[in-house]
Amino acid sequence: MSSASPRRPHDGSVWLTGQETGNGRLEFGGWIRRYDLAPLGPSETEVTLTYDWSAVPQFIREYIQFPPFGPEHLSNSLHHLAELAAPTSRD
Repeated sequence: MSSASPRRPHDGSVWLTGQETGNGRLEFGGWIRRYDLAPLGPSETEVTLTYDWSAVPQFIREYIQFPPFGPEHLSNSLHHLAELAAPTSRD
């Protein structure tokens, strides 16, 4: 489960990853995924993807190694975002 919060319009987004607790509350694990957007032209944007695990508590680190994936995940994520943002032809 995630909570996404846009920062400023066209500036990027921040996701807090977490889970629902037994009583229906959201509990976040302390890591953040962030996309920063910088316009380069009328149809081009530079995207910077950042993960921050600095607030992950020790009891979670005992079960999950951080980072939980290799560096190739960052490139794959950005390529996937580019595919989603690419113009498509309308038939």
